[in-house]
Amino acid sequence: MRRPGAATATAHANIALIKYWGKADHALILPRTSSLSLTLDELYTTTTVRFLDAPGDDRVTLDGEPVTGRPLQRITALLDLVRERAGLRAPAEVTSLNTVPTAAGLASSASGFAALAGAAAAASGLDLSPRELSRLARRGSGSASRSIFGGLAIWHAGTDDASSYAEPVHDGAEGGGFADELALVVLVLDAGRKTVSSREAMRLSVETSPAYEPWVAGHAGQLAEALDAIAHRDLARLGEVAEANALGMHATMRAATPSVDYLTEASHAALRAVADARASGFPAWATMDAGPNVKVLTSADRADALERWLRQRLEPSVPQLRTIVTHAGPGLQVTR
Repeated sequence: MRRPGAATATAHANIALIKYWGKADHALILPRTSSLSLTLDELYTTTTVRFLDAPGDDRVTLDGEPVTGRPLQRITALLDLVRERAGLRAPAEVTSLNTVPTAAGLASSASGFAALAGAAAAASGLDLSPRELSRLARRGSGSASRSIFGGLAIWHAGTDDASSYAEPVHDGAEGGGFADELALVVLVLDAGRKTVSSREAMRLSVETSPAYEPWVAGHAGQLAEALDAIAHRDLARLGEVAEANALGMHATMRAATPSVDYLTEASHAALRAVADARASGFPAWATMDAGPNVKVLTSADRADALERWLRQRLEPSVPQLRTIVTHAGPGLQVTR
């Protein structure tokens, strides 16, 4: 049996430009569709895992507060996978610090479970490849599979545990990858917890929404269009297909029974502002995950100017607005 140890890992949030929405296998978290994302530099989670040389239960704190209930169960389930593979029985002490607002549709679970997977694997003595870490992180949160990697990443839906993993997108890295030309302006309209979890909204969409299967049917074409846009470093094409994919995903939720509508009046105001910014000459396309907040895909060299334009436009009607300018971020970083 391995001797318990400790490790710290930092993983960055990612925002899907072509979305993952709906599971083919709930136990393994296999998605119905492949997805494409950009890992972000400003939003991240740092997690330390220490396996204890004493009996007891796992203890987890997030931003200084104890984690209990279903969130603790999800963490323990991932730790159990690591313990089984490493031949450990020791409980773990997990300490996590998050720069991402939790449960607000800003990919906190992606960075959180990617950091947990990296730290737990290292603390247990496992030497996992990036693909193996992506598969492990996926078991905690599907989108976490992509946060193992920096820049642009694609998560292959696969058909079983071995074939469902993320990997970097080759984006013409000679002279600088296309990811380095991209930025996201994050419009934090409401950082509070969602009233309906992503998992529940996803389940309702798959099981009850008449719009879901048509969205899935068009998804492969949208992903191919996005990958071709990346290969040709065409931001406008990438932005257009990303915005269409996100709007389609939200349409599946609204058509579910009961209907799930994360978008608030502030969300709609932000979407109108993004369209107006584009009409004014800015490269600006909106994307949204399971929450009210809007992310705006743009070029790295215009991001600061766009952020100022959007903030001036929205602050009078959205006084609680917080904006974050993010660029392409790094992959998982682990220290023992």
